[in-house]
Order: sequence, then structure tokens, then C-alpha cells
Amino acid sequence: MKESDGDAMCCAGATAAPPSRTIRPTVRALLDRLGPTPAVLVSWIGDVIAYTDAYERYARPLGILDARQTNVVRYVVTDERARTAHPEWDRVADEQVSQLRHGASIHDPHVAALVDELTVTAGAPFADRLAAVPSRPRRTGVDVVAHPQAGTRRLAYETPAMPEADGQRLVVHLPADDATAAALDRLNGRRPGALRAVNG
Repeated sequence: MKESDGDAMCCAGATAAPPSRTIRPTVRALLDRLGPTPAVLVSWIGDVIAYTDAYERYARPLGILDARQTNVVRYVVTDERARTAHPEWDRVADEQVSQLRHGASIHDPHVAALVDELTVTAGAPFADRLAAVPSRPRRTGVDVVAHPQAGTRRLAYETPAMPEADGQRLVVHLPADDATAAALDRLNGRRPGALRAVNG
């Protein structure tokens, strides 16, 4: 797997092992079987590792997958489209920063490099959240998403527990109501999806 320019810049001088992009066979099989469900596998610093076709159809219109090295935390706190997509942006940003703080030590060089980058590019909206009293990240909840193709919808999310040694988390998005279920069906064309690995 090729390292992206973003990874090299982010982690220059780092001596710790970078976040793993290796997908265990059982996790790959789980993603394959999620098929038409929007699901994404991310590293402990928020880098997108793999996703289902349904996630791509949901996320690409929001701009989440536009970067060469997609990072969910970076997208939420620096991309103006994230504020439009998430009417409850403050809560979503709080949760992403909480995930970053609890994924690994803030002193980990890869976390520190991302924190330094986002402190400069996002400024106070990121730095203030990072300095606040840390809260435990939520593993489940409901997000309101203003989607340019599906309209404003309510998506529940589940984050099943994975071994800490993986350094990864799986986020599965599910419709929180019938209108959202119908909108996702239209977005997906009711086609079964396939796993897409993100080449770093």
C-alpha cells in the first residue's frame, strides 16, 4: 500500500508506528456483508481506511471523500461543507475531537502532528475543544444531516467495539426513521454495495 503525501507530511519526524491501514479478514468480511449500508472504517486519528459503496454514495456529495487522504476530524473542523451538512455542527465537532483524544495519547507523534495542523488551519473552534475537559466519545447516537441529494435526514450511528490493538473503529450509519430509509434506498438505487479500500 502506497503512502500518501499527506501521511508523509503529517508524520515527518515521527518515530512511533503510523496508524495501521491493514484490515483484518473478519472486519473486511463484515464490511462486505454490510453491503447497502453506509459504513466506514477509520483509524484512531480519523483517517478513512475503507468504506462500503453505500457510504461513498452518501458521503461523496457532502465532500467527505474529496481529499487525497481523507480524515474525518480534518473534514469536520476545517471544511465549510461540514457546517452546512451538519445542522448540529458543534456537537459533531465535539464528538470528533473526543474521538481523537481517546483514540491514542495526545503525545503520540501522529496525533500531535494532526493536532498541530488543525490548531493552525481550524484555529479556535478546534483548539478550544481540544483544551476543554475531555468527555468519553459516544458509541451510538443520531445525527441530523442536510444532504444535497437526499434532503435533511436523521441517521443513527453505531460504533461496534473492536480490539484496541486494531487502532480502528467501524462506524455504521442506519436510517433513524422511515423517510430517511426511503431516501437512502433512492440514493443507493437499492443496489448491493461492495467494500472500497482507500489506498493511502
